[in-house]
Amino acid sequence: MISQFYMLSPRGDVVIRKDYLGDVPKNCNYKFWKEGDEAPPVFNLDGVTYLHIKEGGVQLVATTRSNMSPSFVLEFLKRISVLIKDYCGILSEEAVRKNFVLIYELLDEVIDYGMPQSTSTESLKSFVLNEPIVLSPQILNKSLFSISKGPTGVFKSILETNRVDGKRRDEIYVDVVERLTCTFNASGYVSTSQIDGSVQIKSYLAGNPPLKIKFNDNLIVGKRDMPYGVGDIHDTHSVILDDCNFHEVANLESFDLDRTISLVPPDGEFALINYRTSRGFKPPFRLYVGVESDGEFEFKAGLSIRLWCEIPIDKAASGLEVEIPLPRYVQRVSCDIDAKQSPIQSYEFSEKTHVLKWKFKKCQGGSEFVLRARLTLEKPFVASLRSEVGPVNLKFTIPMYSASRIALKYLQILRRDAKYNPYRW
Repeated sequence: MISQFYMLSPRGDVVIRKDYLGDVPKNCNYKFWKEGDEAPPVFNLDGVTYLHIKEGGVQLVATTRSNMSPSFVLEFLKRISVLIKDYCGILSEEAVRKNFVLIYELLDEVIDYGMPQSTSTESLKSFVLNEPIVLSPQILNKSLFSISKGPTGVFKSILETNRVDGKRRDEIYVDVVERLTCTFNASGYVSTSQIDGSVQIKSYLAGNPPLKIKFNDNLIVGKRDMPYGVGDIHDTHSVILDDCNFHEVANLESFDLDRTISLVPPDGEFALINYRTSRGFKPPFRLYVGVESDGEFEFKAGLSIRLWCEIPIDKAASGLEVEIPLPRYVQRVSCDIDAKQSPIQSYEFSEKTHVLKWKFKKCQGGSEFVLRARLTLEKPFVASLRSEVGPVNLKFTIPMYSASRIALKYLQILRRDAKYNPYRW
């Protein structure tokens, strides 16, 4: 059972706290905050297990003395963050402070004496009495910390569907969200790669009308369409998924025939399909990292990073961050950035975590960038330094781009009502 649940601001202040069992000290949040950013998602300290996730700059933390499944608790915390975004429109420190009464009301329904209960957004609507205070975009732009808009990127409460004042807009947001995991060899080319993706839906349609969604005609689902394996498929025009699973509301009667899915969307945000593939895609970036000794000083080393953006020229990546972990004996780092590229590039080195971050405001497709850094070492340069740099991690967002080439051909609202007119962009 969960002993405590609390939410911490980016400064470590307690914004929300719920103590269910009373078997954990009330000051355990200070012990958790002392661990800093290096704390793993799950760790044990003085007999108390801490489990946490970070969303929108806010830490969601659960503590327990029981032997609970870590993956279950982390998924439960993730579901709580989705609930808050569904009802408040956004998850941020300001949104939590403005809607703390509503959040406490949700927590009373979601957790009962430390035992997780229902986390369904739709089923909780009948128990929630408080109205959310949805922050305006002007206030959100002034926020000092990152904001989690969710995969659909919309600031809106699901309670908007209950409005009767004529200002309600029937809308639905569908987005393909993918996470790429790639391993590059010493020459900068991909040795292994994988995509974990999902089709996220957030519905604001009053009355929950049935929908019909169509995917690519050339979509092949490995275990579903080829039960004996897909190892012999070499068709470069097909979109091949190694495996996938569907939400419980998905009606797959015609999926094998014409790649359409019928569903009645529940309130809130949910993943219609989760999929995984490692076939037939080209990573949007290629990276090469080189380390060499300094010819003049033995306590110096040179680091060069070359980045190729291999997405189409008409696309661009925003918020690109290249994280390069460095050995502990690297004291200082100084970088050279081309003066022409300085407005869109920056770097920072944390002496605490020994991570060098190379940041881009915008990275246009077909471009190439180079970062040269000079490292100051605590001990003389050795050849093993080359193997101690990395692994390099890239974080980015590419709007209107799918690496797996999965696509939604159309979305149809199956409601036979002449007066029903959903809002069109």
